Amino acid sequence: MMDPIVPELEQESRRRQRRPLFRHSRVPVRMLVPNFFTLLGLCAGLTSIRMSIEGRWEWALAAVVFAAFLDGIDGRVARLLKASSRFGAELDSLADFVNFGVAPAILLFTWSVPPGMVEGKSFAWICLMSFALASALRLARFNVAADEEKPKWQGNYFTGMPTPAAAIVGLLPVYLAHLDLFQPGGSGLAKTVAVYALVIGFLMVSTIPTYSGKLLHERIGREYVLPIFVLVMGLVSLLVTYPYGTLTGFSIAYIASIPVSWIRFRRHMNAT
Repeated sequence: MMDPIVPELEQESRRRQRRPLFRHSRVPVRMLVPNFFTLLGLCAGLTSIRMSIEGRWEWALAAVVFAAFLDGIDGRVARLLKASSRFGAELDSLADFVNFGVAPAILLFTWSVPPGMVEGKSFAWICLMSFALASALRLARFNVAADEEKPKWQGNYFTGMPTPAAAIVGLLPVYLAHLDLFQPGGSGLAKTVAVYALVIGFLMVSTIPTYSGKLLHERIGREYVLPIFVLVMGLVSLLVTYPYGTLTGFSIAYIASIPVSWIRFRRHMNAT
């Protein structure tokens, strides 16, 4: 005997499939602007995959960093223009999986595993595949938790390491190699890089609170406007002039900030 709820579920499924993507016949142009940034970032992530396959790792790395930059501004652009939408959120999650899960994993694999290497190749692939899967799980959990009611102060923290930060921090071995701190190649390096990526993947799916900076879009004092401009321009100049040293410093500083974020989060929890 058929469950009586099955026809109702089928009817609801058909109704949702017929639902238009946008409710109105005319969509404001401002609603499309954040999606353009997301699609541009997705193009950068896909280009990074191509560059990795071709062995052009500097360009592959630059594409991931560029995608991370775009990911950092598309959400803020959506809030400023009041153009946030469910479609944009889903598109952003799919783009993040490609840009900060798949692209860094392929970059690390093609960079650390030289052609013809047999020993440790499968181990490295399993670890780096786990890194990509961890990013997918992290994004799925983030989408589910987005509808939960939380105190305002918790908006300043992520649960686990966010995927853009994990991609930048996960590529730390590449930065160090370009700083001539070690030479790539060999099964030992491939295993070390794979284990490091596995640790970063664990941080993504963990419940360790990390600083998000989401509340930075609120008003700031007038006296801080010019110093912030100078600081941002200085960071951009450092990134362009000394990209590997700047990314290394950022990665180490971010890892060092995780215990601080955890301590501050616990203090807030105990105070409430």
